[in-house]
Order: sequence, then C-alpha cells, then structure tokens
Amino acid sequence: MHSAVSTLPRRKFLAIGGLGVVGALMSRSIASGAAAAFVSPTATSLPLTGQTAPTPPTVMIPVPVIQQSMVLDCETAALQQGLAYYGFNVSQEELFSHEVLRLAQDYGLPNAIGGEGFAPSAIYAALGAGQPVQVWIETNFLRVPVGTWTAWDGTKVRYSYAEHSVTLSGVSPTQVRVNDVLNASQYWVDKSLFEANFADFNNMAVIFG
Repeated sequence: MHSAVSTLPRRKFLAIGGLGVVGALMSRSIASGAAAAFVSPTATSLPLTGQTAPTPPTVMIPVPVIQQSMVLDCETAALQQGLAYYGFNVSQEELFSHEVLRLAQDYGLPNAIGGEGFAPSAIYAALGAGQPVQVWIETNFLRVPVGTWTAWDGTKVRYSYAEHSVTLSGVSPTQVRVNDVLNASQYWVDKSLFEANFADFNNMAVIFG
C-alpha cells in the first residue's frame, strides 16, 4: 500500500466483458496531469465530517444500477452510476476514454477525491455518510493471481486479468453493497472478501461527493 499521498498508477484500465486488462501507459505529461488531480486520501481530506466516524448499523444509498454498454467500459459505467446518484445523467459514450476522477469533478462533483492507499475504514465512513464509492477489485470478487510490472519510469504497477471496477452503494457491520456494471446487478459482499480484493490494487478508490 502506498503512503498517504497517493495517486492512481500511470495506466489505463480496460475491461473486456468485465475482465480487466491493463492497457496502454499514459505519457509522462498525461500522468503528471492526472496525478495533480488527486489529494491525500486521509481522514482529514474526506468530504465528510473531517474525521473517520463510526459507521451506522446499515446504510443503503439509492445508487442506480447500470450495465456497462461497451466491453471496454467498466470504469466509466461505475462512474456513471456515481454521477447519476447526484443527478448528473451522462452517457458512457461521453465518459469513455477519459480519466475517472477528473470527469467526476468536471461533471459537477468538485469534492470527489481518489487515488490509492485508502483505508477500508475511510470507505465505510464515506458510505455511512451517504457517499457512493467507486473501487477496483477482481471480477466477481474472485481471488486470482495479481502480477506486477515496471513502467518505463520505474513505477511498479499491479495488474490482474480479472481487474474490474464497481460502485459501492451500502454498508452494514459485516458487508458492503455492490452495484456491479458487468451485469447490472446489486448484491452484498462480506467486508473480508472486499478488503482482500481492494488490497490487490493498492486500495484504489474514488469517493464521490
């Protein structure tokens, strides 16, 4: 897991039929611009109450369930769900091939934050405060091998052939609720399974708000 000041790796995620494949590297200039969009995912940076508060027993956020419309589209479909909850109806075609956090901010959520290194407790606190969270996990929460490759600038990048992105829309003392764009389904997953998947991609998330 990265330090408190973390950003998304210099890569673009592509999902084929919901199975994640690491795509092309962004150029140094694009990566620098993306990195500048992120802030430290610490408790004090969360657009909640300024601190990680205890999670209420069960919170269910009415985030619409949307299916990805293109095979390379799990990230933007998950983003579309988060935006739709706040009343911003943007098509996946408009969102496709752009950087997720920047789009969330540009389309009306200037307080959205994202990057790597989020503690699970910060994710649960956001959900408890009514904020959907986009996360990176394995498809269907299957535990598959995760590899690491080195980018041209020395950055270590984790990857999995089952990499996938979903939107969390609820939390209970033992589970999180998932809006899965792969098949437009909604279901609950044990926190232990979620946290194992979440850690595979350096606890990467976008908190909408």
